[in-house]
Amino acid sequence: MTRRYTRDLDSWWRRLMSEKLAIRRNSMMAIVLSAIGLGFTCPASFAADAPVDFERDILPIFTRFGCNAGPCHGKQAGQNGFKLSLLGFDPDFDYDALTKEGRGRRVFSLEPTRSLLLTKPTGENPHGGGKRILKEGPEYRMLLGWVVRGMPRRLPDAPRLARISVVPQRQILDPRGIQQMRVTAHYSDNSQRDVTRYTQFQSNESGIASVNEHGIVRGQGVCGEAAIMARYMGAIAVFRPTIPLPGKVSAATYKALPRKNFIDDLVWKKLQRLQITPSSGCSDEKYLRRVYVDIIGRVPTPQEARTFLEDTRADRRTLLVDALLAEPEYAEHWSNKWADLLRPNPYRVGIKAVLNYDAWVRRAFRQNMPYDQFVRELVAARGSTYRNGAVTLYRDRRSPAERTTIITQLFLGIRLECARCHHHPFEIWAQDDFYSFAAYFARVGRKGTGLSPPISGSEEIFFSVEGGSVTHPRTGKVMPPRPLFGQAPVIDAETDPREALSRWITSKSNPFFAKVMVNRVWADLMGRGLVEPVDDLRATNPASNPELLEALASDFQNSDFDIKALIRRVTASHVYALSSLPGPRNAQDTRNYSRHYRQRLRAEVMLDAISDITGVPESFAAMPPGSRAKELWTTRIGSLFLDAFGRPDPNQDPPCERTGDTTVVQSLHLMNSENLHRKVAADSGWAARLAGSKRGSAEIVEELYLAVYSRRPDSEERIIGQGVFNKKGTTRRQATEDLLWALINTPEFVFKD
Repeated sequence: MTRRYTRDLDSWWRRLMSEKLAIRRNSMMAIVLSAIGLGFTCPASFAADAPVDFERDILPIFTRFGCNAGPCHGKQAGQNGFKLSLLGFDPDFDYDALTKEGRGRRVFSLEPTRSLLLTKPTGENPHGGGKRILKEGPEYRMLLGWVVRGMPRRLPDAPRLARISVVPQRQILDPRGIQQMRVTAHYSDNSQRDVTRYTQFQSNESGIASVNEHGIVRGQGVCGEAAIMARYMGAIAVFRPTIPLPGKVSAATYKALPRKNFIDDLVWKKLQRLQITPSSGCSDEKYLRRVYVDIIGRVPTPQEARTFLEDTRADRRTLLVDALLAEPEYAEHWSNKWADLLRPNPYRVGIKAVLNYDAWVRRAFRQNMPYDQFVRELVAARGSTYRNGAVTLYRDRRSPAERTTIITQLFLGIRLECARCHHHPFEIWAQDDFYSFAAYFARVGRKGTGLSPPISGSEEIFFSVEGGSVTHPRTGKVMPPRPLFGQAPVIDAETDPREALSRWITSKSNPFFAKVMVNRVWADLMGRGLVEPVDDLRATNPASNPELLEALASDFQNSDFDIKALIRRVTASHVYALSSLPGPRNAQDTRNYSRHYRQRLRAEVMLDAISDITGVPESFAAMPPGSRAKELWTTRIGSLFLDAFGRPDPNQDPPCERTGDTTVVQSLHLMNSENLHRKVAADSGWAARLAGSKRGSAEIVEELYLAVYSRRPDSEERIIGQGVFNKKGTTRRQATEDLLWALINTPEFVFKD
């Protein structure tokens, strides 16, 4: 018995030694192949006789081959009884899952080659994920070497990953060009390693530039710019390939373009890099309707349109913008935009609380409150929901985690929701970052009866308490308040941590605060954000024009966060006043502002416009007579029109994102709505008054065009319009109503151009 056991042990030892020699031989071959350009770069530590570190050498293999991805063992419940942390964010958990679970079958040190860790991914044993690695490949050798050495958890003095870099960082490619990326890991001991083989790649614009698993980027024949994310063990770097439009445009062409402020300079610079030429400037008629809709949320009246179009002053556009910013309607329109981001369901938090919240937002815009003050008052709000509307934020978001997600998304443009459960897959934020930030809200106390949906009518008071903490759900550690980056504000026992947090958020040294706001305003005015989505600022979702975003943010800071000054700056640029009609060298462009991007009118703007044009105001429940749609304090106020044109669902949690898509429902509503028909055909309406006036048919046609389109009809449109009046059997009133209804049902009315 003893002799047989000795022979088996001796056989096992000889086989193990031969495998170790094979590992060493294959590792040397990989190094030689790499040197002559036929293989991958194999660092010295990948060799069989080199020390193996679990985090540095083993975890990257799982991530590279998707073992710890969401569809496989990285999902919440794991896969077939084997669970790993998503993308390796918890190395301790992964080590225990491999070495201490599975009754020793996952790693079998007595006979390493029989370990499930090796037999499953090579296909020797049935594997739901299929064959992932080759027995002759470097990954197999590394895993085998780790098991042979006794599965070490961490080597003494093993360096930590500090960052990764990618080469090249920027590159101009031909439309069908190819570029190999090279990713280098930089460690705390200043050592470096080529980790391209174990890096995951993803393109944010695969239609412009795609990337494969080996980091080879290919142009797709489309002009534009993409961001290629390289992710290795939680660290991220980005490569920006630029694919110009074929053909050359002289530098003199760009030099001759109008420049009214720095916005024009930076947009032309980007267009020159892409060899895109912008559209011509828009007409005064287009500019007039555009700024009215953008700044005060309504279309101009026929008289306002006529006055502007007849103005011959050189600075008439600048004067118009200043006049509109001074209008009370500015505050109502922009408050309505912010209501989407802040306003909760009144059936959840109470009608009076939501009404006060809405009033607080509108008061801030009426006073032109600086944006930093607006945010500080909101983040550090305290008091009664009956007296301070801003505190409704804390009545709606009741836990530190809920407050963290909305405040970081709104005011920093950082979506931390993923980091609540695991390391953010596309960013640097981890669970520690999330719960350290959440700790700023741990000392928010409240008294009152709380929520009782669907009728939460009671008063609730919020204040700062002495105690309160946030614990890490995985480690159980009590997390101290800490910002996501930068210097932590000083907090003492008597200071509300939220006050310190609000100072950090609104500080001019915080690069995210100004950027996310200027990006929101830019998207509203220009039809698309420099970053899309507008509140998702991260390295892997870069701005289409980073220099412009930086310049706008700096200008916003220098104006002491004056929102009106920001709007004035953008609308004064020549870029804002471009035509939406594409030319031969910008038809493909949808991101670089070489032309104006048309937007469907916001639901409230369109309904108010129809009410103004028809002369019949809308009637809303829970609102005074004559109220406008943009003045509504909750989306619970019923309106089939507003629902059809995309106002937020009343049950949706803020911040709400609207889509500008057109639908069949919207077209059918404009054509068949009984309410719209009543407005157009009302005896007291504008169409009836026009028809009953002494104006000729040509004058009526012009008046209708000025009201609906803010322009006069061209010669062909005049002939067609007057033909409606000359149709046999048609009365003046019928002709006026028919023409008005037809104009409202056109894209020129529905879209802001």
